[in-house]
Amino acid sequence: MENTLYNFIDNAGSFSSLQADKLKSLYLPLCNEKLMSSISADLHGDIKTGQNSFLMPPASRVDLAQSKYSRNFWVHIDKNNVWSAAGVSRNLKQIRADKFRLQAGMLWQKVERKNTALGLKSEILSFIPSGEQAVELMQVKLTNISRKKIVFTAYAAIPLYCRGANSLRDHRHVTSLLTRVNIKPDGILVKPTLLFDEAGHQPNYANYFVLGWDQAGSGAQYFYPSLEDFCGDSGDLESPQAVLENRLPQQKYIQGKEPMAALRFHRLNLNPGKSVTYIIVIGIHQGQPDLAALRNKFRTPLKVLNVFEETKAYWLKLSRSIGPETNDKNFDNWFRWVNIQPNLRRIFGCSFLPDFDYGKGGRGWRDLWQDCLGLILNDPLAVRADLVNNFCGVKIDGSNATIICKEGSGSSRFIADRNNLSRVWMDHGVWPLLTLNAYINETGDLGILFEKAAYFRNHEINRTRGIDKSWSKDCGSQLKTAAGKVYQGSILEHLLVQNLVQFLNVGSHNHLRLEGADWNDGLDMAALNGESVAFSAMYAYNLEQLSLLILKTGKKNILLAREIDILLSETNYRSITAKQKLLERYFAKTCICISGKYISVNAQVLADNLKAKSLSIKEHIRKDEWLKEGFFNGYYDNRKKRLEGKFGRLTKMTLTSQVFPIFAGIATREQTDKILRSVYKHLSDKTTGGLRLNTDFGKEQHDLGRAFSFAYGEKENGAIFSHMVVMFACALYKQSFAESAWKIMHSLYQMALDTSKSKIYPCLPEYFNRDGRGMYSYLTGSASWFVLTLLNEAFGLKGENGDLVIEPKLSAEQFSDVSKISIQRVFAGRQIRVNFFNPRRLKFGKYKIIRVLLDQQRLPVVSDKAKVVFTRELILALSASQLHTFDIHLG
Repeated sequence: MENTLYNFIDNAGSFSSLQADKLKSLYLPLCNEKLMSSISADLHGDIKTGQNSFLMPPASRVDLAQSKYSRNFWVHIDKNNVWSAAGVSRNLKQIRADKFRLQAGMLWQKVERKNTALGLKSEILSFIPSGEQAVELMQVKLTNISRKKIVFTAYAAIPLYCRGANSLRDHRHVTSLLTRVNIKPDGILVKPTLLFDEAGHQPNYANYFVLGWDQAGSGAQYFYPSLEDFCGDSGDLESPQAVLENRLPQQKYIQGKEPMAALRFHRLNLNPGKSVTYIIVIGIHQGQPDLAALRNKFRTPLKVLNVFEETKAYWLKLSRSIGPETNDKNFDNWFRWVNIQPNLRRIFGCSFLPDFDYGKGGRGWRDLWQDCLGLILNDPLAVRADLVNNFCGVKIDGSNATIICKEGSGSSRFIADRNNLSRVWMDHGVWPLLTLNAYINETGDLGILFEKAAYFRNHEINRTRGIDKSWSKDCGSQLKTAAGKVYQGSILEHLLVQNLVQFLNVGSHNHLRLEGADWNDGLDMAALNGESVAFSAMYAYNLEQLSLLILKTGKKNILLAREIDILLSETNYRSITAKQKLLERYFAKTCICISGKYISVNAQVLADNLKAKSLSIKEHIRKDEWLKEGFFNGYYDNRKKRLEGKFGRLTKMTLTSQVFPIFAGIATREQTDKILRSVYKHLSDKTTGGLRLNTDFGKEQHDLGRAFSFAYGEKENGAIFSHMVVMFACALYKQSFAESAWKIMHSLYQMALDTSKSKIYPCLPEYFNRDGRGMYSYLTGSASWFVLTLLNEAFGLKGENGDLVIEPKLSAEQFSDVSKISIQRVFAGRQIRVNFFNPRRLKFGKYKIIRVLLDQQRLPVVSDKAKVVFTRELILALSASQLHTFDIHLG
């Protein structure tokens, strides 16, 4: 493991790099609840509030290196000495002469460039203040490092775009004609007249602005409001004529052009050793921005410093909400970044960072629940309303809306599909219960199961097998009863619909149909006959968990929609035809509306029904899908052929197919041992030490999915996919294979920190490619699962029906060089720290909990216990204003 890119410089996740400018694909996210930015070491990237409001042009990964659109700051000394303090200029010889250093931390970066030939040093600090203002701050400090006075003119240069992402290619020039510029003493405002959309134009209310002052609070002397006025006829942002020639603004007509925000400040004499600071405020505001308020808040370095410290404190608190202290300080710092990733995806969705150059904003269904999973561990009660609202995306046919967009009120708006495609992901019913169960365990709030929620409705019916031609948008997007009223069912009912429909939705091998794909989006060419054994295992797990939850509620009877009685019908579970006929009966009763009538089902009978269904799936997989090669088959393709196993000399194996039978408790201990050996034999990457998603199948699989048309080792075709690797570790922890689980978890950290190959800042990326390069940084559901697995499984701090359980599954390796490791978190509103002592460095399975102290007071504990339980009442009796320490002695 060789970290050649950066070094951590504190215990807050901050780092320093002397090489970041050499990797043009590197970027940091900057954001608050209102504004999203990406920024590279040379200030490339973009700034936006959403799909229809980009201040700078949308930037994909390749644009970070190829585009000339970047934040810049120019210094003109004379015609022979013009310097880009940001390092973006056609004068490459001059840039190479700069001495570069980057410092960055929780959503901020400071880039330092020193040019001894010119006698200048620049320090450019960039961040978005925490809070509600949609502004990015750029503070530029110039220092004279020579022995003589330097006279120069400074230019802030922010190239603007000021429109929606679709206009990047569609009507780029036409939409520039909508531009209206307003020059103020503080800076430049741009307000396009329309939101351009040939399907229906709308008035635009967004103002885009760039303001600037020097350290004395004085504004710029001159303004260049268009690209051609600043750059000249060459249009070259890397050698703008206005700067090179020290030329004043020329254009008389400034409206309807490609906008620019270039601010030229007063010429300045800077003595040796002295510094001057400039403050640039870049933002978007719906309506007219309050320039006086912005000026008063940001126009001096001291005010910027105060806001900067507040912002750092905000993100640091979030990053430390779950805080391990281990034998590896680099791991602890790296984990801080992983811990904020669920918050980043909550804000950015899956479309608004350079790696994520697809979609139109919003999050997918799977993302929605997995992000909640991470947030639940920090403040579960704050997530409750979102959880209830999310169930409004479930459809009565067991499928769901696939895209979720945040509305201004904070509630969610559901969309059938971002591209108007009729497609169902068969795994989508799995994730809501996993997330809700985590919430219930953290809080003990079983009452959430009986909260009411509507069902999503659109023109697609019967899991997209049919179209309701009578439906229109005027009908609304909620399921209605025969009487025309919006129907609401309990959260428990929604969960039953999702899982019972799928139990009946089987293919020719009596496994759940693959439909449009499962977790692996690349398995998208087997909609007719494909089957997912892997996720059949997870639905078996869910049915079992629902059975247990129903009994935990203590209810004698459960009220359900009358139509659900069809899904509960007793039948021959081995009969594919019988299952399919029941499903068709249910679809026929629910495709247009439902009766609105209820049935009361005995809770014990319902629980037994679900358990029997779960057992039938488990026994089927255990009996029929275990291969003599020592692993499970997980899929059948569109020709109804088994995917995995040995075919001549070729072994076909996927990691997903092993994860979920272990997770669901289908694999026996002996089978899990064999799976581990097979995984390391067939899926282990010898170069990086990571586990691949699948073996090389050697050819495309047009009867299964696009994934196998990707180059092997990339994305869903054999990459080291963080999400599935973490879930493999989680599954192993659940079955007490703790030493192997930690090795697998740790391998992801090692790959991320091996920056000679990964070439990324600290984070857990979506995957590592064949070269070991980290791809798709920050916005990945694997972060939530990594946090959950480390906290709940490795350290063993988890809720259980609202009580606090400590059940450590720590490996001997985690105690190398130390006898104590710790983790800090909030539980039931109480800040707790748990210290684990293992002076003999025993392996998991060789130790028990032998002594427990709470705030240095010894508690009674049964000897040789693997776990201890602290009642919620005991936790709530602790002071909410102080940190409480649990000491867990292992021996």
